[in-house]
Amino acid sequence: MLFFVLYGVTGVVPLIAAFYLLLRRANAIAPGVTSPVRLRRWTAAFFGVSTLAHVWWLLFFIFDRDLNSLGNLVLAMADCVLLFVTFAGMLLSMLQDRRRPVWPALVAVIPFVAIAGVYMVYPNHQLEMFAAAYLLLVGMVFTGYMVYAIRQYGSWLNNNYADLENKKVWLCQAVALLCMLLFVLYVLADNLVILWLVHIIELVLVGLLMWRVETLPMLELPVQPKAQQPTVVPVTIDLAQIEKSLAECCVATQIYLQHDLSIEELAQVIGTNRSYLSQYFSRQGINYNIYINNLRINYFISRYQKVVASGQTFKVQQLAIESGYRSYSTFSRAFTQRMGQSVTAWMHDSAE
Repeated sequence: MLFFVLYGVTGVVPLIAAFYLLLRRANAIAPGVTSPVRLRRWTAAFFGVSTLAHVWWLLFFIFDRDLNSLGNLVLAMADCVLLFVTFAGMLLSMLQDRRRPVWPALVAVIPFVAIAGVYMVYPNHQLEMFAAAYLLLVGMVFTGYMVYAIRQYGSWLNNNYADLENKKVWLCQAVALLCMLLFVLYVLADNLVILWLVHIIELVLVGLLMWRVETLPMLELPVQPKAQQPTVVPVTIDLAQIEKSLAECCVATQIYLQHDLSIEELAQVIGTNRSYLSQYFSRQGINYNIYINNLRINYFISRYQKVVASGQTFKVQQLAIESGYRSYSTFSRAFTQRMGQSVTAWMHDSAE
């Protein structure tokens, strides 16, 4: 009875979440954030397939229960194909550095469907083991690709954004991939403990994905029209001019204190394009994120020293916000990375 209740909850919760993502435009968790439409749709599709899986397996155990029947094989195949494809689409949609296609995931499961089709006609243990091994291989290859893709996405964030608050997705991706591997174990193993564990973690995963979809802002940078793309050999970048423009239009005006300032916006301010500005930072041995954070940390240090010298009362958190950071945690990580010690340790050393 307890498992039946858990099974029902894990079927209804994703269905409610799917309708919410499809029908509600504004975010409830983070009202000020506009999340990617593509991500909302793929996540809703994943939740919808999850609910369908609960329904058809419930009907199967009510009317059939024969684990060796053709119906069991068809449902297991539908589970693997639909859940994997929608799962892949959802995770790929979180990475906004470029529009990664989902069709390779669909192509990857075609051999599995073919093996299952042959097994329907000529059932034998070897084909069953081969199908299971292939499914595990697809999961491992996809996991490896996602590790590589997440690293690319992280590099893109550092090259284009200064404030990375709620923009990184590696934690959610890691948990989701772990759940996928757990699902593979669930398919391959007939264990009651794993059965309970999968359904409990499914609820945790739904909550985690809902938080991620609601808080992840749309980050896709505008694509330059083809007519504006250079058709001849690019001219030599005037590094001195870019450096001068940064000093006049970024450092002097303190535009770096603006939250969520992107490299696209800064390039427009200084009168160049994103590509040239990125190359400038690359030739300096840094990226955009490091450049902006260095300016913000320098501003914080200067502001802190003035406040201490004047004897005014202050809160470090407020100084961090004034220095261009949305949260103290983001500031603390940036400060430690730049100064090699925590904010608390640095202030203690400065007071001595």
